[in-house]
Amino acid sequence: MYSHLTESERVRIQAGLESGLSLRGIAQQLGRPASAVSRELKRAGGAGAYHATRASDAAKQRRRRGPVKLKPGSALRERVIEGLRQRWSPEQIAGRLRQMYPDNPDLHVCHETIYRALYVMPRGELRKELIGLLRRAHKARLPRTQGRDRRGGLVDMVSIHQRPEEVLGRLIPGHWEGDLIKGAANRSAVGTLVERTSRFVLLAKMHDATADSALEAFTRRMRHLPAGLRKTLTYDQGKEMAHHAELARRLKIQVYFADPHSPWQRPSNENMNGLIREYLPKGTDLSGFSQTYLNDIARALNDRPRKCLGFKTPAEVFQQQINLLKNSVALQS
Repeated sequence: MYSHLTESERVRIQAGLESGLSLRGIAQQLGRPASAVSRELKRAGGAGAYHATRASDAAKQRRRRGPVKLKPGSALRERVIEGLRQRWSPEQIAGRLRQMYPDNPDLHVCHETIYRALYVMPRGELRKELIGLLRRAHKARLPRTQGRDRRGGLVDMVSIHQRPEEVLGRLIPGHWEGDLIKGAANRSAVGTLVERTSRFVLLAKMHDATADSALEAFTRRMRHLPAGLRKTLTYDQGKEMAHHAELARRLKIQVYFADPHSPWQRPSNENMNGLIREYLPKGTDLSGFSQTYLNDIARALNDRPRKCLGFKTPAEVFQQQINLLKNSVALQS
């Protein structure tokens, strides 16, 4: 967990600079990441101007005034609360505000300031509500199948290692990652599909967790996408993809399969599944959720600004992709 630099650490930073140590050398001595030392120096005007006592005084002043920026009744505070209620993270809120109001510093705020302001709020319903909206993540991803092996039995799989190189670069749209989120006792499921370039997500209602249901659900959700945005789908070796050849035929898409026990080969989907679990907690019977409700969840996620997109939303980037595709087709016709 991140902790603020202490006064003694700042003295050691100053001593390290004076003795000619590199930034990484100083960080190694402190047992801190180099980025923490780099941020400290930038806040203090650079290595040449660094003075431990002045840096400590400035840090104390920042901590005193930080939460005051979100004082009750301010426009900034209202926008932060609005973002939290949309389930945006403090980092997403801070980045989005800078993008929307680049010339208005009164509406700029650091995400750490948002966290501090929340935890110093007086106890009450508002504090309880807002802190309850913060994302909670496990330190490690938990097994999804309680020990049961979902792999095997798939015929004519095409390995991820045969996938075009363009997929890795995330520069060309139309490459998707897919998976299932399982419900209580693995008896119900929701299909998840994420476009790699935009991080745009589609959720598919399924009658159960079988291959027949996966085929129909994924076909139904993807068939209305422009053909130019249906290039590849990367999936794990789950048995629900037994009909992958038929899915590829219906959608005119190439399906690739990740290696066993390799969730990092589908990073966008793995990350998105964690966000979806905020709405569909583990142990829930997923069969009762309508496609309309799943669409609402997808819309909320697609309307969240993402740091990896320069704090644009997946919906905005995906729409740009559609527009570019339409313009390209128009020019060719």
